[in-house]
Amino acid sequence: MEASIKTRTIFRNISPIDHRYSISEEALFDSLTPWISEEASVAACVKAEIALMIAHLTVRGTLTPPLKQELEKAAVAVDPAEVYAEEEKTRHNIRALVNVIKRKVPVETAPLVHLGATSVDILDTSLSYRIRGVTREVVLPHLKKLEILLCDFAEKEAVTPQVGRTHGQHAVPITVGFAIAEYVSRLGKSILEIERLAEQLKGKLAGAVGAYNAASMIVKDPEELERLYLAELGLEPSEHSTQLVEPEYLLRLLLEFNVAFGIIANLADDLRNLQRSEIGELREGFAADQVGSSTMPQKRNPWNSEHVKSLWKAFMPRVTTFFMDQISEHQRDLSNSASQRFIADYVAGFCLAISRMSGVIEGLGADRDRLMKNLRGDASGGISGGVLAEPAYILLAESGVSDAHEVIRKITLKAEKENLSFAAALSADTEVLARIGKKMAELGLVSNTADALSWFEKPEQYNGLAAKKAKALAVKYRKLMEG
Repeated sequence: MEASIKTRTIFRNISPIDHRYSISEEALFDSLTPWISEEASVAACVKAEIALMIAHLTVRGTLTPPLKQELEKAAVAVDPAEVYAEEEKTRHNIRALVNVIKRKVPVETAPLVHLGATSVDILDTSLSYRIRGVTREVVLPHLKKLEILLCDFAEKEAVTPQVGRTHGQHAVPITVGFAIAEYVSRLGKSILEIERLAEQLKGKLAGAVGAYNAASMIVKDPEELERLYLAELGLEPSEHSTQLVEPEYLLRLLLEFNVAFGIIANLADDLRNLQRSEIGELREGFAADQVGSSTMPQKRNPWNSEHVKSLWKAFMPRVTTFFMDQISEHQRDLSNSASQRFIADYVAGFCLAISRMSGVIEGLGADRDRLMKNLRGDASGGISGGVLAEPAYILLAESGVSDAHEVIRKITLKAEKENLSFAAALSADTEVLARIGKKMAELGLVSNTADALSWFEKPEQYNGLAAKKAKALAVKYRKLMEG
């Protein structure tokens, strides 16, 4: 078989997905190629054409198990190189595909190839088949692996104290597990939605404008033929079609991909910021021979988290194209014919980010000493122990002081001006401390009023439901992922 296809070294490829990342993520790349490679695209179109032939034969009552087996065997014999070579003559990809298939199937069935179909009956249907397949077989397993790793880390660090942050400033205490549980919850819901939307992808066999004109000339019930055709591929028909399947099925799935991608990028940002030298609360794994800088031997950069964020920057804007592909003039134009091919790049980039983030979480460590130092000593430059100004205000208000917030605010200003810890500044105002201590004793937070001051020297005690929530969310989403 002659074909004008040349073998090329991967280092002559243009997309970094096909050289740099196909080498570093070989297993992932190999799992994607059966679904989103050009070979997979051609194979899925062949599978759709054979499914159509089987549907015709079923309606006619002439399908036998040996004939079906022969048709399926013929589908495997179609070489993408041969299809490309044929396209050089036809200048039409689906007509080239049809010509090649006709040469492979039994001669008596050749007239059934593409009978009653238009190109997009094959293209949109095969795209739905491939995207559902890659979502089921690659995207979701990788997402669920990441989610379970996050559940494990959240549970492991559920009670590890950490200072909470808002606006980049120290707020009130939480736990490391609680901080990660945010992503457990957000990503978990997105995974479930991706799973649902993937099963909603549709196909069609409604002809050139979606009105079943051609099929009506061949069979009594065109919609039954369509159902049989799609059932061979595990799909259902779009409720309404023009020449195209309603684009929103695929659009919604791709948008949810991007929601999950954004959640992972947000996590990457949080992780790399918590690895800053002046914070140092978390740290990515670092191999024995790994180098952080070409000139500074001491560097241990959070480059994997940064890489995830960088992939998001490269692929997130593709959503604009997904929205633009939603629009087609009248029953169809060709303005999505090139742009839609790049969905494969997006899926690959998304999966690369998921895989890289899983590696980060697997090797992620918490520096408990640094976490406690930041929480107690306020390394941000604020007041040592100042994160307990909130409970002091709440307790004082509960004791009946109407301007409690202002009273505590002035104590924090005194602490800052005199370089005191919050506990020391609070102890200087004996009346306020006494009221707070009495209320704490009433609530059972301390055994007696005298213990109140020591409580304000240990901010890790003030963490609300952080540990409980972290554990509960980890358990919930692990079950959902494993189920």
